[in-house]
Amino acid sequence: MIKSVRKRIASLQRDMLLFISAIAAAGFAESIVNSVFNNFLNETFNLDSIQRTFMELPREMPGVLIIFVSAMLYFVRSRRLAAIATLSGTAGLVLMAFFSISFHWMLAWLFVLSMGQHLFMPLNTSITMGLAREGQTGKRLGQFNAIRNCAIVIGSFAVVLGFKYLHFDFRTSFLLASACYLVATFLILAMKPGTANKPAMHLKFHREYILYYWLSILFGSRKQIFLTFAPWVLVTVFHQPTAILATLLTVSGAAGILFQPILGRAIDRLGEKIILTCEALMLILVCAGYGFGKTFFDEHTAFLIASICFVMDQLLFSVNIARSTYFRKIAVKPEHVTPTLTMSVSLDHIFSVGIALTGGVMWAKWGYQTVFIAGAFIALINLISVQFIKIPAVKTKSIAA
Repeated sequence: MIKSVRKRIASLQRDMLLFISAIAAAGFAESIVNSVFNNFLNETFNLDSIQRTFMELPREMPGVLIIFVSAMLYFVRSRRLAAIATLSGTAGLVLMAFFSISFHWMLAWLFVLSMGQHLFMPLNTSITMGLAREGQTGKRLGQFNAIRNCAIVIGSFAVVLGFKYLHFDFRTSFLLASACYLVATFLILAMKPGTANKPAMHLKFHREYILYYWLSILFGSRKQIFLTFAPWVLVTVFHQPTAILATLLTVSGAAGILFQPILGRAIDRLGEKIILTCEALMLILVCAGYGFGKTFFDEHTAFLIASICFVMDQLLFSVNIARSTYFRKIAVKPEHVTPTLTMSVSLDHIFSVGIALTGGVMWAKWGYQTVFIAGAFIALINLISVQFIKIPAVKTKSIAA
């Protein structure tokens, strides 16, 4: 029995190291794409705010569809499905690098890339929680996110150096990111395959998790405002080049290396309700900074405020792990976890697509400030909603992913 326990621990440690490496490779790839993508759109296709907004349909639609994709691939074990996801990211970036001959073709390749990224989201969380000890889920998620942030820092810094000194272009950046996704694919394939969920577990809405679904919808709504419009403010309102966005991502990633483990421990010790309350309050301030910095301050000061808000918002994205740990604690059955995480991603994207389209119209008709007023209102609703969180006294069993 002792040998069996030792063998299991050794296997867990091996899978943990492999998955840590995979997360780092995927984080490096993601940071490169995030650093150059808005400038790629602006310089290659010269989009206006409405076109940029409607482009979110093919980018975010995979988030809506992953619940159906996951259901169709129910027979694929979790870690093998994660490898398929990163391979899709590889394919999308290679196609985007060589065959973005028009805006419409680029949208097709973006859909392939985005499908991989969105499919990986719930699997990343469930696999990480499956590698955590009981009572240390927040800590483990925080540690893994800190490692991902290290990769983001390196990736963003590579973009800064590449565009300044190594004559990088957008194609080079996409190919470098695709190579990293491919490395992540092989690392995940080297892990044990994980578990598969029964068909009955998919496409199911559980009444017990209504508050979790609602919090996911609010997160998706607020997330879309900052993913779509915050970088677009820096690029079009403050006219900042690729290197500046990459620098800000580098700074936020470096801050996240320290912030993520602290956040994870705080979730385990203070509880999800307190952490999510603080997040909502901070988001209201971030929205005010983005929306009204230029109204009350000169150009330089307003840009500095927007940059601080950008970094703060990147850090606050990490607080989403508190929603995941909250759900793990209220999950009725362990096999509910991965399908419900996937359902939550689809739900938040159904609403986030609508937010993106509405926000683009608001920006065009009434100015970018109105978008962030809406963001503050969503944060206020979130603040009220998290007060209804209740954690059961009995903890759930460890989850194998």
